[in-house]
Formats: sequence, C-alpha cells, structure tokens
Amino acid sequence: MRLVFVVAVAAGIVVVAIVIMFVSALPTKNYDLSVDALKDQQSLFTNARVIIKNTGRLPLTDVLVDYGNQTEPAIPVLQPGESRSLSPPEGVQLDSVTVTAEPGIKIVQPYRAPIKLPGMIGS
Repeated sequence: MRLVFVVAVAAGIVVVAIVIMFVSALPTKNYDLSVDALKDQQSLFTNARVIIKNTGRLPLTDVLVDYGNQTEPAIPVLQPGESRSLSPPEGVQLDSVTVTAEPGIKIVQPYRAPIKLPGMIGS
C-alpha cells in the first residue's frame, strides 16, 4: 500500500514538472523576435551567421535584416516558431545587425563570439 502511494506521488511530481516545462515554453507575446548574431574568427577567415526566429504567437511580416551597408531581401512572412539562418555578405562590418519587422519590432543585436576551448579547432 505504501509503495503505491510513493509511486503515485512520484508520478504526480513528474506530471507537474512536464506541465510547467510545457507552459513556460509557450510564447507570451503576440509579436516577438529572437536574433542571434555569431562571429567566429578563425586564423584565416571569419565565419558569421545571423539566426532570426519568430518567438511570438502571431506571424511577423516584412522582416528586414540590415548589416549596416547592405540588407537581405525582405522576408514577407515569418510564421510563429519559424527560424531562418542567414550569412552576412562579404565586406560588411560585423559589429551589429539590425532586424526590423511589422508590427513595430526593431532589434539591434551585436555579434557575439563563441567560447574558445583549448584543443578545439580554431582556438
């Protein structure tokens, strides 16, 4: 009898933890955008990428990625949960990237550098 009670309590805790994880992953805003700009400098070249993701509940329209002196072609619609990985064109400054979207979103994101670990390629 005691074992059944312990198993029931453990199962209840697991269910509550799963529900909390699921609810915390749901978007809280109607319109939201995540921007991750990465600049990895190697000895011979620099590898850069910009990842944009619609983290809101509703679609974003007219998404523009501006590298400073060049822009990507506009993304007409970015659906909720959809992400795009973009490579900055050659010759742009890799200081920051500006991403705008309708309705009224503007994010200026500086490039970040990955952590270099001893023994890893490019360290």
